Amino acid sequence: MRTPVTMVAIAALAMALSVFATAQWAKQAGVDVRVEDLLKQMTLEEKVGQMTQVTIDVVSKDADGKAEPYGIDQAKLEKAILQYHVGSILNVVDYAYSVDQWYEIISAIQDVATKKARLHIPVLYGIDAIHGATYTMGATLFPQAITMAASWNPELLRQEGEITAAEARASGIPWNFYPVLDMGRQPLWPRFWETLGEDVHLATTMGVEYIKGLQGDDFGAKNKMASCLKHYVGYGFPFTGKDRTPAFIDERTMREVFLPAFEAAVKAGAPTVMVNSGEVNGIPGHANYHLLTEVLKGEWKFQGFVVSDWEDIKRLYSREHVAESPKEAVRMAVMAGIDMSMVPLDFSFYDLLLELAKEGKVPISRIDDAVRRILRVKFMTGIFENAYPEKSLKASVGSKESTEANFQSALEAITLLKNDKGVLPLKKDARILVTGPTANLLSVLNGGWTITWQGDAEDHYPKDKLTLLAAITGKAGKNAVTYVPGTSFNAVIDVPAAVAAAEKSDVIVACLGEKTYCETPGNIDDLTLDEAQLKLVEELAKTKKPIVLVLTEGRPRIIRRIAGLCDGIMMTYLPGMEGGKAAAAILFGDANPCGKLPFSYPRYPNSLVLYDHKLLEAFDGNTYNPEFKFGYGLSYTTFACSDLALSAKSMPQGGSLTVTVVVKNTGARAGKEVVQMYVSDLVRSVSAPNKQLKKFAKVALKPGESRTISFALTADDLSFIGLDNKRIVEPGAFRVSVADMNREFDLK
Repeated sequence: MRTPVTMVAIAALAMALSVFATAQWAKQAGVDVRVEDLLKQMTLEEKVGQMTQVTIDVVSKDADGKAEPYGIDQAKLEKAILQYHVGSILNVVDYAYSVDQWYEIISAIQDVATKKARLHIPVLYGIDAIHGATYTMGATLFPQAITMAASWNPELLRQEGEITAAEARASGIPWNFYPVLDMGRQPLWPRFWETLGEDVHLATTMGVEYIKGLQGDDFGAKNKMASCLKHYVGYGFPFTGKDRTPAFIDERTMREVFLPAFEAAVKAGAPTVMVNSGEVNGIPGHANYHLLTEVLKGEWKFQGFVVSDWEDIKRLYSREHVAESPKEAVRMAVMAGIDMSMVPLDFSFYDLLLELAKEGKVPISRIDDAVRRILRVKFMTGIFENAYPEKSLKASVGSKESTEANFQSALEAITLLKNDKGVLPLKKDARILVTGPTANLLSVLNGGWTITWQGDAEDHYPKDKLTLLAAITGKAGKNAVTYVPGTSFNAVIDVPAAVAAAEKSDVIVACLGEKTYCETPGNIDDLTLDEAQLKLVEELAKTKKPIVLVLTEGRPRIIRRIAGLCDGIMMTYLPGMEGGKAAAAILFGDANPCGKLPFSYPRYPNSLVLYDHKLLEAFDGNTYNPEFKFGYGLSYTTFACSDLALSAKSMPQGGSLTVTVVVKNTGARAGKEVVQMYVSDLVRSVSAPNKQLKKFAKVALKPGESRTISFALTADDLSFIGLDNKRIVEPGAFRVSVADMNREFDLK
């Protein structure tokens, strides 16, 4: 066993991040003074109300055919705010609203809160703006997170955050339930597409950049908003793959894999955290004192507040049965560290917490701590100065510039996985059969949390956006394209007709994948793509015509049966409103693909090995043998990496080491390549992954152009969670690898 060295570099990095976060909070001059002054004026009832969050349905008119369901019911609203002192409202009733409708809603709410309530405390409105301002009609709706991760371009995440913040603020919403920092390491999980992939470094880098764009230096600015980290923590690794089911994660793995992205986001200034709806090691997320209080608020010095997920405090009693009554569930959750309850359909949390406080079962000090945190964030969002929508931002919603940024994001993310026999790019004079269930729907390009919760309200999608079919037709012309659906997602429609059309075509574009879904409705029992879709390709293959498979899906569905039958395979993931246009641009060669997989695409349903597997997972017959590897993606040009070099053969304790590599475009057209640097710890006291991504860079190169890329390695890049569950680094031998090259060095 090697003796761990003192973590000088890691301590220095942690200090730098802490200073950055503290500086962000400190910029809000006098906030804590204002918080304490207001807190002293509040009654117990007003404090408990601040901890209560309800959905907009609670204050809306009933959809009785006479009134629009988004209309505010003034009596219900005044009951919520004046009687129950509700501090936060969230969500939409059914569908996305226009900016003008949002203006009416938010103004009505804040009129009561800031003009009629005793202390004039504004309501903090929250929304799931997870790929743009998803509940504002006409907003810029980006590729979903897993797609953005495939771009391997952090700047695009920052840009998405900036645009989302401005468009949500135009609607009067200052709080975004995003980003999702759950790790995408269980592809069965229906929320897999909300993650930034399976790798810790990639997900952390992309997530932090999104927060920087969303919040800037001051999330109280008129075009910025507060982030909310989801879902703290371990939610995305359920043992069965089903949503809201148990995870089993030991402390070391929790700290090595699942906590780092959240910690980095907290250090970057994220002011709110939403809780895991499932459980870890038998402890529901909403009752986990260790993670909520000891780690988040204790170790990380988190100064913001923790909000529950939808109805999950109640479920400590009704579902998990760890509380003997609804009242005990409230006590358990608040004492575990939850500051605000997304109740969300009644005022039961308010009533029960008020009883608990009066009985002394929840200390006033704990309530004061929660309210202090909530008020701090409210002051920092700037809603005490202006709680109303920012009218000047209305013109920016869905702007030409934002749409172009959206298109570019989709272009850089779509990933070419196979291109045999030069099938791609398609010739624009080719006769093309377009078939498959994802060909002519906008919803499948966007996924859940789009206009509606499940994202499946096709009739509500904008008419000016292009499906895959429409975009392909626009490139090739109506006379060159034949469309036959072939199948729905899981049932045959007209496969014989598709085969007949294929016989008359030069190439087949088979658009397969998943219907839109979100959360528990997206649970599946088999990762294999639906039988009807697989059978469609198998029948089409009998024509001997070249097949290009276009996959539009939120998780990697198994395609082993048909992968060998297809000459080209392109992964679009969930590419957003401009996804059809971007996919067609790549299919016809108007754009050069440059996306890389942010996850391992499995070959078999029961072989879900990750790229950073332990050595024993590739020993004695065990293998890492996915359909496509993590970080993989083709281009219409070629690249070569060479001259991998280290600045020294050893790194001193607390020092650094520079890694350089030359990347060259060896092909005939301009393109972008992602240079990926991995590190392997060759011997250590806790078994090491075979390799781990530590640095990456996306580089644009013209034909024949080369560039030298430099990466700085520090002790933090070599650290791990040791035997005592604390982060350490041990001296010894390490290997750096880029492409097919590697070099070794010693840490002294």
